[in-house]
Amino acid sequence: MSKVIFSFFSGSGFLDLGFETSDYKIVFVNEFHRPFVDAYKYSRKKMGITEPEYGYHCCDIDDFLTNSELLSELKHQINIEKNKGNLVGFIGGPPCPDFSIGGKNKGKEGENGRLTESYIDLICLCKPDYFMFENVKGLWRTKRHREFYDAMKDKLEQNEYSLSDRLTNSIEFGAPQDRDRIILFGVDAQKLPNSRKNTELSDLVDWNIAVKYNRDDVFNYSWPTTSEFVQNTKTKNPNDEYEDLTIQFWFDKNEISNHPNSKHHFQPRAGLAKFEVIDEGDVGKKSYKRLHRWRYSPTAAYGNNEVHLHPYFARRLSAAEALAIQSLPKEFELPPDMTLSNMFKTIGNGVPFQMSKGIASVLNNVLEKL
Repeated sequence: MSKVIFSFFSGSGFLDLGFETSDYKIVFVNEFHRPFVDAYKYSRKKMGITEPEYGYHCCDIDDFLTNSELLSELKHQINIEKNKGNLVGFIGGPPCPDFSIGGKNKGKEGENGRLTESYIDLICLCKPDYFMFENVKGLWRTKRHREFYDAMKDKLEQNEYSLSDRLTNSIEFGAPQDRDRIILFGVDAQKLPNSRKNTELSDLVDWNIAVKYNRDDVFNYSWPTTSEFVQNTKTKNPNDEYEDLTIQFWFDKNEISNHPNSKHHFQPRAGLAKFEVIDEGDVGKKSYKRLHRWRYSPTAAYGNNEVHLHPYFARRLSAAEALAIQSLPKEFELPPDMTLSNMFKTIGNGVPFQMSKGIASVLNNVLEKL
């Protein structure tokens, strides 16, 4: 039995790539922003990955809810796969600024917040065998957002999905980044084995098969703090543990100086003086954070006010370096003609590859029990 994926809010496909390399087949891609769709196509062509059987759909997810022809065609494609004996899944992480603690905080009423409910509604209408939902921790920890999240879970349970969720951090999966995310799994309760009809899905989910590090151990470790910024220096790792969670490890692993996106970084119009005086490892400010080469990165969010500086060069990070922090394989690249704004937006929006692989393997372990 094959596992096929209908992907929504696909961006440039970081989440999808984790599933593609974990025994799933992406057959359908939906992304609203055309430059991200183009980047998705470009990266897959470069990596020799087959295009999705049902194509790329550059439209709003609400179009599937409001256009009867689009919805009918989507349901038809799902039925084709089910009739082949395949397990059909939806994966997606709706845009999160309206739920982010540091974002717009408009919640379900926000322009992006409403898309979470659209995704849940589409799941209930199309009845995939399983689904995965990913979003920011603000949806979990902020009271009014949590009420909305719980209401969405109630809707899914009323549509006969068995659910399991967890607040995860990308550091647990070996990505060099402090990035909290909610992961919600759902499986059609009718797919559970007869012997497990009264079993919660959470009883079948084993995160230990994918979690590499205990987050508390990592965050409580004696990491280097700050040191004076000196241009183009080389230093040795002062600690023996967790080297593969350091930025420098991933810069070396991805051979960033030879990466096609190594020259893609913003040139400062002003503020160069700041680039030269901020200590290596000083990430305490809201903006102009200089990363430490022998430490993990804060969340790779590259919005208008979030400027991450290279540990030992007086410049902002390159796209190649940001992709490394997102733990993408070195073979992954973005189109050279993509704007810098779109490059860093799609990188910041994406799920770290190591995390997506971990999520895929945990879900795979569940599906093998059905």
